Amino acid sequence: MATIQRFEDMLVWQKARILTREVYKNLSLCRDMGFRDQIQRASVSVMSNIAEGFERGTKEEFLNYLYIAKGSAGEVRCQLYAALDIGYLNISIFKDLKNLAEECSKLLSTFISSVKKNEMRGLQRKNEKPTDWLDEEMARQDMVMTPSGLKSRSDAEAKGLAIIKDFKEIVSRNKMAKI
Repeated sequence: MATIQRFEDMLVWQKARILTREVYKNLSLCRDMGFRDQIQRASVSVMSNIAEGFERGTKEEFLNYLYIAKGSAGEVRCQLYAALDIGYLNISIFKDLKNLAEECSKLLSTFISSVKKNEMRGLQRKNEKPTDWLDEEMARQDMVMTPSGLKSRSDAEAKGLAIIKDFKEIVSRNKMAKI
């Protein structure tokens, strides 16, 4: 199995990037510059802290930055409620953005648990063990990637969503390649 080599390959970072894009897109016309800047900075902080922690090269620092990213995802959710209450967002856009922020938080929680359990200590510690623990964790939880984001297999099938990435297939394929 392959070790993740770039932060851009991590599903959690990809989802945080989408959150950032959508926050910017949906609040670009907000005239309250202080509010707009704060929620935009918080959304950028989610993806930036994932990237910075990954690039630090140690498990301990990576975990620290993942927790900061999770806190920033919570800050985005909190500010989305304020945006709804003040009238900066309609209920539909609020729900979409809140769901994205919640999905980032859930992915970060799963990712943090996986990093904690993993024996790998980080590239700076020269303890490289090839493993794709995120794919394994997603397979264990029976998650799939759909056009509308990460979903449980049962939810995706019930809604008739196309499966873009099947983590169980990936893990199975990687195990077969090792044989």
